[in-house]
Amino acid sequence: MNLRHTSLAALSGLLLLGSLPAQAESTLRIGLGADPDMLDPHLARTYYGRFVFAALCDRLVDIDEKLQVVPGLATDWKWSEDGKTLTMNLRQGVTFQDGEKFDAAAVKFNLDRAMTLPGSLRKSELSSVESVEVASPSQVILHLKNADAALLSQLTDRAGTMLAPKAAVKPDFAMHPVCSGPYQFASRVQQDRIVLKRFDHYWNKSAYHFDKVVFLPIPDASVRLANLRSGDLDLTEGIAASDVKTVTADSRLSLVKVTGLGYQGITFNIANGKTAPDSPFAKDARVREAFSLAIDRDALNQVAFEGQYTPANQAFSPVSPYHVKLPVPARDVEKAKALLAAAGVKTPLNVTLLVTNNPTSQQVGQVIQVMVSEAGFNVNLQMSEFATLLDRQQRGDFQLSLSGWSGRPDPDGSIFAFINSKGTLDDGRYGNPQVDSWLTEARQTNDIAARQALYNKVVQQLQSDMPIAYLYFEPRIFGMTKKLQGFKAWPDGLVRLAGVTMTP
Repeated sequence: MNLRHTSLAALSGLLLLGSLPAQAESTLRIGLGADPDMLDPHLARTYYGRFVFAALCDRLVDIDEKLQVVPGLATDWKWSEDGKTLTMNLRQGVTFQDGEKFDAAAVKFNLDRAMTLPGSLRKSELSSVESVEVASPSQVILHLKNADAALLSQLTDRAGTMLAPKAAVKPDFAMHPVCSGPYQFASRVQQDRIVLKRFDHYWNKSAYHFDKVVFLPIPDASVRLANLRSGDLDLTEGIAASDVKTVTADSRLSLVKVTGLGYQGITFNIANGKTAPDSPFAKDARVREAFSLAIDRDALNQVAFEGQYTPANQAFSPVSPYHVKLPVPARDVEKAKALLAAAGVKTPLNVTLLVTNNPTSQQVGQVIQVMVSEAGFNVNLQMSEFATLLDRQQRGDFQLSLSGWSGRPDPDGSIFAFINSKGTLDDGRYGNPQVDSWLTEARQTNDIAARQALYNKVVQQLQSDMPIAYLYFEPRIFGMTKKLQGFKAWPDGLVRLAGVTMTP
């Protein structure tokens, strides 16, 4: 036997193995309709940011496909008989992505931060919470000012998101967010991408199968679809209604659709900022009602969405048990004209409508522009990037704005913050003491029938007060490569990655 040849052969084999490329990282690329705003759950307000938070951060509780509250970082909970004390037992052995330990003190820090941080948009969601008590490292007690039927549902979203306390006190937290979710922040390029990488010490790591998740904001739905078809995206939300047939006809793609909780509408600036005082929309509710009556919601659905969407006149989706069975008013141009005349408004009335700068929103804006012109409204469309539009709304730098809400499982989450005079998302600064009273009362009872009756009153009142002209409910339509397995669409529209895999 020639030992020299044997040694050389063995060495050659080792060199060959060493030259092979390392196993490629598995990456999931997800298309979004817009770039999220700041990556701080207490300050953020965009639907698109919630996609990132769902992968980056754990919440105290979550929801299942039937919108029922299920354990998250809280494994179980119990209400006191009077509904004013919520005791939660916490998952043990959990660490944040910077190595800090998750415990009851961290929960208290997060809830206190959400309730007190300047600019926090979670304040109204947690307004019933009086104090947070650390009973033990694994148990936290929420003491409420009053019973709050919506609180658990609020904790399934950004109000219940857990941030690493040491990281969250830093002024640049939104640029370097740290949570305890399955994926941790890696990098961000504004308007281009957000990259997350696997968190190796996640408590449920085995349920997640990608090394990286990349979120790619692409405002144009047709461009998102083109990227999906070319293989540059693996999954995208917001498939346009006009593209549904294209996706279903492509043998390489799959379409997943579910009726959503979200709505789209027009917010009227009633009393926010410098724009409002001189606006006829601020002075008289009849002008707002007239604008709404001039819109044919059925025709809008057919023209812009090929009949895929559902016309709306309220915040509560048909999938919600709190949906009020009130017919959507038919378009009535003559009544709209009569309301304007009764309000003393001379026509044509010049109107500025903020619209997100994506083709779908632009088309909706253009259809509305034509429809309301027949009633005497001369609409000027102002196009804006989505996060900028929301910022302008918040500052009161608008007259009318076409925007919506992704919806929440509990009805309170879809209306209180927008309609209550103390709501943090009441961008139009609408206020009606009677509506405030009904909304607060609905928060304070767990009796479903009693809550339904109260929300019925609210919806009826808003038909004439018209702080928001609700237009349609949005289905959640996803397109994906057929190689992606295990993905399901949920009514809240978020992408949940547990159990999702990619076949070769």
